[in-house]
Amino acid sequence: MTAIPTLEGLSAIAEAYDLILCDVWGVLHDGSKGHVPAGEALIRFRGLPGPRTRRVVLVSNAPRPADGVGRILDRFEVPRAAYDAILTSGDLTRELIAERPGARIRHLGPERDLGVFRGLDVTLVPETEADLVVCTGLFDDRAETADDYRDELTRLAGRGLTMICANPDLVVESGNRLIPCAGLLAAAYEELGGAVIYAGKPHRPVYEGALKLAAGLDGGRAVDPSRVIAIGDAIRTDIAGARGFGIASLLVARGIHAEELGVSAEHHRLGDVAEWLAEQSVHPDAVIERLVW
Repeated sequence: MTAIPTLEGLSAIAEAYDLILCDVWGVLHDGSKGHVPAGEALIRFRGLPGPRTRRVVLVSNAPRPADGVGRILDRFEVPRAAYDAILTSGDLTRELIAERPGARIRHLGPERDLGVFRGLDVTLVPETEADLVVCTGLFDDRAETADDYRDELTRLAGRGLTMICANPDLVVESGNRLIPCAGLLAAAYEELGGAVIYAGKPHRPVYEGALKLAAGLDGGRAVDPSRVIAIGDAIRTDIAGARGFGIASLLVARGIHAEELGVSAEHHRLGDVAEWLAEQSVHPDAVIERLVW
């Protein structure tokens, strides 16, 4: 494997890019506090001179519309000046649901995610009356696991219902814990023979949507993919998605893989990650401990 550089800051490579597709959870905040230097780094990037305006589109696997993610970022004091736009898996989920007007939906997920259905021509129904499953997460992601859903998932798969997974993440960092996400239930559903449509990273439509959104900010002027970099903390979604789409990627080590990389304690410094990276099926173009300038 070719040696992967470890960067001290985004400034080392920023001039090479016009567009950053930046992950949210694990990069800009950890579910309990915002990462101030990350927001500052994105502001510095957006201010760089060049032949075209530098843009930042936040690309999140949050199972809620972009405005909801914006409010969360406000709460964590991530400045609006750090980004131009937000695209979420919740936005893509709404598009998929809108293609099925009148759907009777079994929603798997907490009440806080109900905004994904707002204004759509659907009815939320019990399991036995459903013709479509939408999974936004676990009802109680602090106490439950995928095994708690196996019986219902088996029944739903046996009826041949399609599941839309509104968050392909398996886990997400929250403080010093990893919290299970909708992707775990979707993976279990597939194992049981159920059909799953994934909205979000690492799947291609979210990247196509993000580049379209970025182009719209500049009067429809498309961004050269060679001038685009994705930043995120998850090999399976952020890095694999970027690699599959053909754009560069930067792995934030102090995120969901922190413990594997030996940097789970705040005082630990990022060391040699080559051995760990060599075991991965996809590789980033560079690694950074935290997103800083």
